[in-house]
Amino acid sequence: MLDWDDLRVFLAVARTDSLSGAGRRLKIDPATVGRRIARLEDGIGARLFAKSPQGYALTEAGTRLIPHAERAEGAALAAQETLSGPEGLTGQIRLGAPDGCANYLLPQVLTRLCDANPGLEVQVVALPRVFNLSKREADMAIGVSRPAAGRLTVQKLTDYRLHLAASRTWLAAHPVTGPEDLRAHPFVGYIPDMIFDKELDYLSEIGAPAVRLASNSIPVQVNLLRQGAGIGVVHDFALPAAPELVRVLPDRISLTRSFWLIRHADDTRVARLNRFADLLIREARAEMANLESIA
Repeated sequence: MLDWDDLRVFLAVARTDSLSGAGRRLKIDPATVGRRIARLEDGIGARLFAKSPQGYALTEAGTRLIPHAERAEGAALAAQETLSGPEGLTGQIRLGAPDGCANYLLPQVLTRLCDANPGLEVQVVALPRVFNLSKREADMAIGVSRPAAGRLTVQKLTDYRLHLAASRTWLAAHPVTGPEDLRAHPFVGYIPDMIFDKELDYLSEIGAPAVRLASNSIPVQVNLLRQGAGIGVVHDFALPAAPELVRVLPDRISLTRSFWLIRHADDTRVARLNRFADLLIREARAEMANLESIA
């Protein structure tokens, strides 16, 4: 009979690749983590990890154990939710998100959710990359494309629009009357080899020239445009936060993308996370409609 507490330690090591990382996550010392893993391996009769200079890597037996341990984790969380009751949202939820979404959409949405649920604590991890939910980098994540693999559940969060934009003062000195004018002007955009998702390759889609000033961060790109660095693709929902910017050729060039809410498959049994996801989707769609209406 496998002990859930040992499986919890096993999952922590698998997700952090180290005894010390698992210890920090579980708030126990690494030596205890090592003893618990040894006890679990003895009970199973198989090695679960292979130690290397890079850390603790799952063996074949460890890889086979992962889905069973995650189902046990989901059952434990669901039981905890049942005992705690349905009243309000409480506890900590970590949400991963692209930095544009995290800076210009989520602050309004999450402030409302936390105001309505005083016992709720939300941690926003804003990184311009794909999150690894299997390693529990976050409880759920917002992505710019729908994942095609993995034990995940995916819901559309909201659609959003993007247009070319530039500062009013820059446009006054560099008028743009049609798409043919674009190649004569400097562009701001992503660092080409740091575009982590094909959905973000906006400039290639519209046939724009190579960027002169580039960043892997959307807020940095927006601030470069505010300073008059040229033209770039900007989310419509970010424009209310940057009144210096105006859309360029909005009737000729327009892009539509979607944000997706991505969760580990086992978490769909956790009522608290389901309620949070439903509220997040509802509030995000309402806020997106509001922001795009005033862009």
